Amino acid sequence: MNLNVQFIPDQYLDMEEQDVFQKIRTLKHQLGDKLLILGHHYQMDSIIQFTDLRGDSLALSRQAAQNKITEYIIFCGVHFMAESADMLTESHQKVILPDIDAGCSMADMASLENVEIAWNTILEHTTDKIIPITYINSSALLKAFCGQHDGTVCTSTNAQKIVQWAFSQGQKVLFFPDQHLGRNTAYKLGIPLDQMIIWDPKQPLGGNTPDQIRNARVILWYGYCSVHQMFRVEHIDRLRSQYTDINIVVHPECSFDVVQKSDLNGSTDFIIRTIRESEKGSTWAIGTEINLVNRLKNEYPDRTILSLSPFQCLCSTMFRIRPPYLLHTMEKLLEGEVINQIIVPDNIAHWAKISLERMLSLS
Repeated sequence: MNLNVQFIPDQYLDMEEQDVFQKIRTLKHQLGDKLLILGHHYQMDSIIQFTDLRGDSLALSRQAAQNKITEYIIFCGVHFMAESADMLTESHQKVILPDIDAGCSMADMASLENVEIAWNTILEHTTDKIIPITYINSSALLKAFCGQHDGTVCTSTNAQKIVQWAFSQGQKVLFFPDQHLGRNTAYKLGIPLDQMIIWDPKQPLGGNTPDQIRNARVILWYGYCSVHQMFRVEHIDRLRSQYTDINIVVHPECSFDVVQKSDLNGSTDFIIRTIRESEKGSTWAIGTEINLVNRLKNEYPDRTILSLSPFQCLCSTMFRIRPPYLLHTMEKLLEGEVINQIIVPDNIAHWAKISLERMLSLS
């Protein structure tokens, strides 16, 4: 549920960039301790410069849960992140998304209706205990579904721990919405590819036979990240032919073939730590969102840092959070008006919070 949705007036978009920056700095000082600005690593530097805390999904979830005081939390991320922050913060705190249209194409690939249909269909063909796991890149409705069915949430940071836990609780895992993270994680844990199937909600039985459903240990939703899907094996081959000493590190939302051919793979936080701890003079190609790659390139000029893809792999929905939107939101707060507030209804938040807290306890 979104309260007091307001779209940005044209006057903000016509302002000079430096004027926008100066006004944001002034407003941030005026709002003081009433305001906390969270920023995901994929945000542009023009937004990151104003954030009080930045991190990946797990870090920001934890920071939201630990904050008990701040009145206003502006989340420079996407809709599902702001939902999680709303559920993990106190009732008097207000979580705000500067642009209400900042969503996630991956999250949109799995709806509650389709997941419920898949769940009931799978149960018709197996007596195994199924543990549902939803990637944090999903709606509160799907997090609530997992809470109601003894499942939980995972991030790319803790996916291995979560899947291991799931197999201690049941015989099958239904993993949504990102097939690649699910496949790469399960394979790391020693589950063969022939014990995994893809569930395509547009196909009868998800595109599988009853025997395939019965025999599968991992059922992967047909979903993916539009950014990480762009990285290809041929990109790795091209760079290895150009740089004999190059190191390839990619996000586990990349395809199985890309992950297998890379040197390292891990969460956004893992990628950042890997570059930070790498040797000066080393050469790296990174398979993740371009804003983070460029930031690392600027922060570590004594390394050679490249994007794995020759194309600009930009998260277009993250890009919707731009300085004029942040300024508009902050000016309204100073006027005493909260716009674009994200509120998860209590009946959904109850079960979704159970799954989120279960994740945090397992991490």
